[in-house]
Amino acid sequence: MTQTFTLSTDGELPLRIASALRDAIVEGRLLVDQRLPSEQELAEQFGVSRPTVREALKRLAAQNLIRTQRGATGGAFVNRLSFQEAYSQQITTSTLLLSMNEIDFETACEARYALESACVPLAAQRRSADHLATMRAEIHRQSQPGLSDEGFCASDVAFHRALVDGACNPVLSYQLAGAVEAMQPLMNMITFSARSREKIIAFHIGIADAIEQHNASVAETAIADLSAYTIDLAANVRAHRKDRKS
Repeated sequence: MTQTFTLSTDGELPLRIASALRDAIVEGRLLVDQRLPSEQELAEQFGVSRPTVREALKRLAAQNLIRTQRGATGGAFVNRLSFQEAYSQQITTSTLLLSMNEIDFETACEARYALESACVPLAAQRRSADHLATMRAEIHRQSQPGLSDEGFCASDVAFHRALVDGACNPVLSYQLAGAVEAMQPLMNMITFSARSREKIIAFHIGIADAIEQHNASVAETAIADLSAYTIDLAANVRAHRKDRKS
């Protein structure tokens, strides 16, 4: 793994070193729980200073790819990344992608419900009593008259999170973390002032009932209806805003 980096900008060196080490981890040349070479050894391998190596290691630690331990047997070790630890990164990345690239509402809505629909057949088969209990609890919470808009939106996300997790597939749960917890809050912000809570709750009840009865087709229809309703809401909100400006 010996490499020498010659760059005009010192700030690029930690990025290049972190990238090289990350590639070694992803490709299996550095294994889970394996101890990385010392800072001095890495500095010699890459032909850079120890502070530069230290900055590169900080970047890897921020991504949960490595962990550091103190003591005589300490050092930097390859971390075993869990799906749960990766959720927040997936959500942050999805949120930034949507906001920075100005993804239109229909595109986000289409992707979010298409991905969630893929979980429905599995959730109808595999959901546990806990998943159903969470969905029912959120429906009950949404029915409370004093619930704020922020509280209703948070409950909406929690309901769909339980539906996705009901598929009992950690890869799907990870992939959909961005769809449910990044795309859905975005959609909620646009439509919350116009949507009918009663209709949303009715959709949720229909989905929960179908999942409880192992009826994937009915649940998929309810998801499709909710998607269509959400898109119509956004169109109405935009039309209303346009009328107010004209």
